[in-house]
Amino acid sequence: MSSNRKKPEELRSYRWYGVNDLRSFGHRSRTAQMGYHSSDYMGKPVIAVVNTWSEINSCHTHFKQRVEEVKRGIWQAGGFPVEMPVMTLAEPFQKPTTMLYRNFLAMETEELLKSYPFDGCVLMGGCDKTTPGLLMGAISMDLPAIYLPAGPMLRGNWNGRTLGSGSDTWKYWAELRAGKITEDEWKGIESGIARSPGHCMTMGTASTMTSATESLGLTLPGFSSIPAADSRHAQYASLTGQRIVEMVWTDQKPSDILTAKSFDNAVTTVLAMSGSTNAIVHLVAVARRAGIDLTTARFDELARVTPVLGNIRPAGQYLMEDFYYAGGLRALLVELGELIDGTQMTVNGKTLGENIAGAEIFNDDVIRKRGNPLVERDGLAVLTGNLAPDGAVIKPAAMEQHLLKHRGPAVVFKDYKDMAARIDDEALDVTADSVIVLQHAGPVGAPGMPEWGQLPIPQKLLKEGVRDMVRISDARMSGTSYGACVLHVAPESFVGGPLALVKDGDIIELDVAARRLHVDVSDAELAKRRQAWTPPKRPFERGFGVMHQLHVTQANKGCDFDFLEEKLAASPEANRDEPEIH
Repeated sequence: MSSNRKKPEELRSYRWYGVNDLRSFGHRSRTAQMGYHSSDYMGKPVIAVVNTWSEINSCHTHFKQRVEEVKRGIWQAGGFPVEMPVMTLAEPFQKPTTMLYRNFLAMETEELLKSYPFDGCVLMGGCDKTTPGLLMGAISMDLPAIYLPAGPMLRGNWNGRTLGSGSDTWKYWAELRAGKITEDEWKGIESGIARSPGHCMTMGTASTMTSATESLGLTLPGFSSIPAADSRHAQYASLTGQRIVEMVWTDQKPSDILTAKSFDNAVTTVLAMSGSTNAIVHLVAVARRAGIDLTTARFDELARVTPVLGNIRPAGQYLMEDFYYAGGLRALLVELGELIDGTQMTVNGKTLGENIAGAEIFNDDVIRKRGNPLVERDGLAVLTGNLAPDGAVIKPAAMEQHLLKHRGPAVVFKDYKDMAARIDDEALDVTADSVIVLQHAGPVGAPGMPEWGQLPIPQKLLKEGVRDMVRISDARMSGTSYGACVLHVAPESFVGGPLALVKDGDIIELDVAARRLHVDVSDAELAKRRQAWTPPKRPFERGFGVMHQLHVTQANKGCDFDFLEEKLAASPEANRDEPEIH
């Protein structure tokens, strides 16, 4: 970050507005056409307010109001705000998955910041993929940038019971399929589970990524914990608008903030909250945009020493509204002590340590003390073995503990349609000891690596009382999900990863403590199966999908496009060849 303040003629926007030539005449006259006087923008920071609002994004319904509050702050600080709509990634609605379009949003964000007269930007996101997509684009452009988190929705409620988005959906859907609740009760849950603006209030991908972004230093301290409906959220929106103007004058950019240590802080935060497994894919991608080689192995190293202190569903008991009132993220970071590097810089010009100093825990059941953690370690775990040479991910705290070490026969589904057609067939040869395997659900093959990883338990087993089994796929799963689900298997089956070679009856071993995922088949037999394997047809023949299938990296590399990453420092993992895509 520059120690000297910029002069008006040093602003990037000056090249559009301040030069006395024909093109600048056009820029000024067309701005006047929109009703602005030259005194509104001349010599002032021009700020892009990058807004993912739309009428189909339920998590961002309040952004129509929040954008006005951001603008208010920008005007107050002497800047000129320009709202810029970008692709909305509405998790509940977009098919086949928002993950297919995360890189689309990242590209759009980077290109609009590059091609218009902006000196800095406010990034408005929250729903799962909007956070990493916005960050990836802004980091690549490297203008002063600050992130505005949408905030979690209020607690759900049904017949006196507190509901958590996603987590209770899966829970009660299983109860409905098992015949334990009625259709009327199911409809009651439907009407009460999402009752305010904001993203999921469980520790899903949205809350995980907004919390991680604050720990990275890209959000005003404390902002990520505030519920969307709380008036303090609106206040912080205005403060965010004020702050970005000052960041432009001092030229404080993402590259001045993001370091390997700040990413360690973000990973530690995710682990301490038993955050979404999706955070691994997203944070790896965000780090690689910054030229930092964050690996899945680093997640596992930190997981071994980080206690789970956030008692939040699905791993815990409470919801994000409770977390905020218990002290929020600042209090959790203070409790983590030396596990957080407080020397790292943040967007408000202070260090992370300065920002969290004095924060207190007001309910030590919601935010546990280190002497009484929810889980001592392993909020997430990265597995390797002959079934996942480049790794796979599991969330130990959110599974039945007797499955942490398991051995059982595979029941294989070749794709999602095959699984949906046969999973509830009474004739399916499956028991509670079986290992359900789903193929062709990864970045290229699905396409887009959808959240299919919480594979359904066969109905006949649900009726017997089974509520968890070992399930393996190259898909992701919602951060609000739970169960013994092995995810992100890399390389994926569609490009010829070992998962493609598994057959019904193969014995699969899972050992979370040993970080092992193994299929009990000889190397010679796997080689024989590989020789007989036929590459499947690619899912796309035109449009953005073709770009995606040709250039998306595997899950362990963040699923970014290979031509958008920054050059990374050499490391054994960085030099590993990608599997061939046929």
